[in-house]
Amino acid sequence: MNVSETKSEGLLREYQIIITAAEIDAEVSKKLEEIAKTVKMPGFRPGKVPMSVVKSRFSDQVRGDAIKTALDEGARQAVEGNDLRLASQPQLDIKAYDDGKDLEASLACEVMPVITMPDLGKLRVEKPKIESDPKEVEETLARIADENRPTAPIAKARAAKLGDVAIIDFIGRIDGEAFEGGSAEGHSLELGSNSFIPGFEDGLVGAKPGTTVDVPVTFPGDYQASHLAGKLAVFEVKVNELHEKTDASIDDELATRLGFENLHGLKNAIAEQINGQHQTALRQLVKKNVLDALAEGEAFEVPPSLFKQEYESVARAMNPRAAEHDHEHDHEHDHEHSHEHDHAAADDVMDDDAKAEAEAVAKRRVRLGLLLTELGRENKIEVTEEDTRRAVFEEARRFPGQEQMVLEYFQKNPQAMQQIAGPIFEDKVIDFILEIAKVTEVTVDAEALYQQPEEAAPVKKPAAKKAAAKKPAAKKAPAKKPAAKK
Repeated sequence: MNVSETKSEGLLREYQIIITAAEIDAEVSKKLEEIAKTVKMPGFRPGKVPMSVVKSRFSDQVRGDAIKTALDEGARQAVEGNDLRLASQPQLDIKAYDDGKDLEASLACEVMPVITMPDLGKLRVEKPKIESDPKEVEETLARIADENRPTAPIAKARAAKLGDVAIIDFIGRIDGEAFEGGSAEGHSLELGSNSFIPGFEDGLVGAKPGTTVDVPVTFPGDYQASHLAGKLAVFEVKVNELHEKTDASIDDELATRLGFENLHGLKNAIAEQINGQHQTALRQLVKKNVLDALAEGEAFEVPPSLFKQEYESVARAMNPRAAEHDHEHDHEHDHEHSHEHDHAAADDVMDDDAKAEAEAVAKRRVRLGLLLTELGRENKIEVTEEDTRRAVFEEARRFPGQEQMVLEYFQKNPQAMQQIAGPIFEDKVIDFILEIAKVTEVTVDAEALYQQPEEAAPVKKPAAKKAAAKKPAAKKAPAKKPAAKK
């Protein structure tokens, strides 16, 4: 076997791989001999099948396997023998081969650029924090106080109205038979709170304390208890007392009723809850600040294939008309057609300024992705099985009732598992940088926080070093995640 470099331009490398006919024949003979020792065929004892029969039966298959093995070895020699660090999946293509003649193949690949690692200790990053707006805290406190107003018995007997709190006993029946979970005594129900099934609370409006009324209601068709869904029930309801809400009070008594020591403790809890709602946006902003700081470092060459892929992604996001054209084009043709149809270019109808912007964004994303990958590699930052397992379970929780289906989806799709590991790796590298960089906390308000543009840099991990012989690509349907339960 002979492996020689034929091209070295920028990050592009090409190699010629020559595998002699003698080498292929030797590998074929070796594999056929191994098969002959164990093959079972009608009319022959195991291991006694004549070689001529073995050749006629297995020769084509064995030759294909031998060529694939030789090509893989040639690719390995080209990559490892030249200490290549691949930036994308290499392309291995058979140029010429006939039985009894040498095989000629080419290996084309892109290598990682030379990246100058930044001095993280000198990196300056602003870390935003947000202080809860006192006005927002007071508004939330007022709402809580209104929702938790104490009640007092009505001073003068009257009929129930919306807003009253009725103390009731009730029993529900379907076709005259009481059903489990349909009865209670001394239950406090605010009329108009919609805490009972539709129609129940309205049916008590006008009732007076000490009276009993029948309230017919129909359970919703999607009611959680399937044996009750869509069925008509009649509730026998005794109204024992009527209470009405008193004025809302914002004081230590309110805080105590809600489980806090005093009003100050309740206000602090509200402020923390409001701040917690901004954590995702704060994280995105500090990540952007880290990436902006890294982007100011020394530029380096971008692998063409990675740039092309990212450019098309950015351009399509900026140019929805291209995606619409593709969608319409696909539906105009019968799906049984075997030939490929040309789709609109991602930057179709975009002007020069828009194309330049898309190019700049794509280069930035690829550079930052490669830089984060290198920082993670040099500092031995890894995504553990526990990390991915935790992320998968978090993803499954987003689909109530379909958790098992989501888990099975990830178990059967290594590519999906790899995609979920990417953001975890990126977050680990960002956290590592924040531990070393010169970080300054700055206070921002909610308006400024959510006005900040986001520019994420997806991590581009180097492709696996194994190359396969190039074959016509088969159309694959994109993997589908289980639909969210509505």
